[in-house]
Amino acid sequence: MSRTRNQRASLTCLTLTLLGLVVAGSLPASAANEGTVNVNTASAEELALLPRVGETVAQRIIDFRETNGSFKKAEELMLVRGIGERVFEQIRPYVTLAGETTLEEKVRTARPAASAESADSGDGA
Repeated sequence: MSRTRNQRASLTCLTLTLLGLVVAGSLPASAANEGTVNVNTASAEELALLPRVGETVAQRIIDFRETNGSFKKAEELMLVRGIGERVFEQIRPYVTLAGETTLEEKVRTARPAASAESADSGDGA
């Protein structure tokens, strides 16, 4: 069965739009956001510069650090409530365990697209 020219054009446009959304969600926000945050020494304000981290999660990172000591591996951030695998993947490029905090602006990233599994769960999340 052959498709009409309009159907092919619509399909091509949809494919390019979806591809653009995937690429936009996986790239760092901009060159202006280059830098890192030392999660072992950063203040709440500095931690909140990380993408998807606000005041509450920043304070949880500090509380976790005070209770458990310095982070030995960046992956330990996933032990902090509010930082799951998806958030960790977004903040990982900006996290360091040593040295100075050099990130100066809030990193803005696109929200990840909801998976089909979570859309079908019916929990409204």
